[in-house]
Amino acid sequence: MISNLNNYVIFHTVAKAGNISKAANQLYISQPAISKAISKLEEELVTALFNRSSRGVTLTEEGQVLYEYVERAFDSLNMGEENLKNYKELGIGHIRIGVSTSLCKHILLDYLKDFIRENPNIKFSIDCHSTVNTIKLLRNEDIDIGLICNTELPKGIVYSPVKEIHDVFVASPEYLDNFYERANGRDQYSFADELSGNIKGNIIPLLNSGLASATHGDATDQGADKKSRDNGHSSGVSASTTIHNSSNSGMSNISTVNILEGSNLMVLEEANVTRTHVDEYLRSQGISCSQVLEINNMDLLIDFAAIGMGVASVVREFAHEQLSSGVITELPLDTPIPSRSVGFAYSGMKNQSTAMKKFMEWVGV
Repeated sequence: MISNLNNYVIFHTVAKAGNISKAANQLYISQPAISKAISKLEEELVTALFNRSSRGVTLTEEGQVLYEYVERAFDSLNMGEENLKNYKELGIGHIRIGVSTSLCKHILLDYLKDFIRENPNIKFSIDCHSTVNTIKLLRNEDIDIGLICNTELPKGIVYSPVKEIHDVFVASPEYLDNFYERANGRDQYSFADELSGNIKGNIIPLLNSGLASATHGDATDQGADKKSRDNGHSSGVSASTTIHNSSNSGMSNISTVNILEGSNLMVLEEANVTRTHVDEYLRSQGISCSQVLEINNMDLLIDFAAIGMGVASVVREFAHEQLSSGVITELPLDTPIPSRSVGFAYSGMKNQSTAMKKFMEWVGV
């Protein structure tokens, strides 16, 4: 059919004009060339397409059937060209993005909000998956671009970082108070034993449903905490890995390691890139956590920490509101967890659509 496309153009023009001479003028070719093209098409189809007379040409019954299909085909081509023109002039397009729910909420939405306002004719499809699954979708070309945490990528996938993030451990002040209370008896037994249920009759529940603020440290510590909050840092802890509570003078100091090893540690599920990063850190520091609760959503980790359910591994930037308000507090670490980047990943081996090029330029990749 493709090889005969020019002959179909001639056939369509002659059928509409009803005259070979008029068709020749419209197509800017000679009448003999028109007659030759029609004859060739009739030979290939083994069908007479026109009735010829001195007054011109008319379609045969078979020619009329073919003409209706050719007419629809050319209409579709014309419509395709018009739509393509509109795509360019009006900025019409469709972009498929893969992203986790947390990265979507805390990072992607900020990019989309203004971009959609500037480009209302570009449609978005958001496919929420973990970084690992987003990479699979990208490799299979089921999405156009993915917002992911930096990790190992298959060949041909390009990664461009846009934001740095920091993994931290957080807990509510009330949850930490439970540890301080348990620390009073450390000369008889460890609070880790108490948390694991080995000391019968002396178990203090892990969950503390109250959310009333607790006072930590002396007046100097409070002033330092206020200064830290004013500088945009998390509140409720000093820069040391030893946490003090002076509300009970007989109490020993508790280190962050003590808390991590004796607490109910809430983390993302094992297949998650963030979980892998945090696990590597814990191993490198020789920290062994006996009680681990897996949760598949970062926002739930933050919420569970806020109600006193345990210590949570979260991204500081995603818990900024709760840290600033004092609902949760960041546990200090001698050796911070190495920072990571979040960025956009896309195929470097395919031509990107006009809409994709606009979006990539917008986000700076």
